[in-house]
Amino acid sequence: MTGKERREQLLDVARALFAERGFDGASVEEIAHRAKVSKPVVYEHFGGKEGIYAVVVDREMQELLSRMTEALAENAHPRLLLERAAVSLLDYVEGSTDGFRIMVRNSPVATSTGTFSSLLNDIASQVEDILGVQFDSRGYDRKLAALYSQALVGLVALTGQWWLEVRKPGRDEVAAHLVNLAWNGLSHLEGGPVLRERAR
Repeated sequence: MTGKERREQLLDVARALFAERGFDGASVEEIAHRAKVSKPVVYEHFGGKEGIYAVVVDREMQELLSRMTEALAENAHPRLLLERAAVSLLDYVEGSTDGFRIMVRNSPVATSTGTFSSLLNDIASQVEDILGVQFDSRGYDRKLAALYSQALVGLVALTGQWWLEVRKPGRDEVAAHLVNLAWNGLSHLEGGPVLRERAR
């Protein structure tokens, strides 16, 4: 293997191990054993467990942030943006289960990207900008956009954590119910919500 290929292999092995056992339950010995290399190879590439963990977490943070940014980038009706954000997070949970497990655990290691909480704050800032425009156009107090963005992102993120374990109902149904609650509020829930973008 080239050095780059070895590094990628070690990251893949470490990612699976951290998802399975958490940071404290994983060891350099186990990473090396699963990768069929000696411990010094792991140290040579990452300096230790903290180094490889930080790279794994940074990659996951960037992947999720990229997906959420893309979901919110297009100018569309606010309800469709909410749908896209919910589906985007649940897509990530479904397709990158190991990565999401790693991110939602309390990280003992500072990473260059930050923590799951700081990632959610980054996403909430983007949502705040979108809500601010909508609040202005409807005569609402723009200062409240920050509060609402935190509430919406928290709603989706915590539901994503719960759904990570249960996986029922399906992704689109979970997203439809999230949007139903966020868009209609408890007093105006639809009886059988569906994602409007999927219904086209």
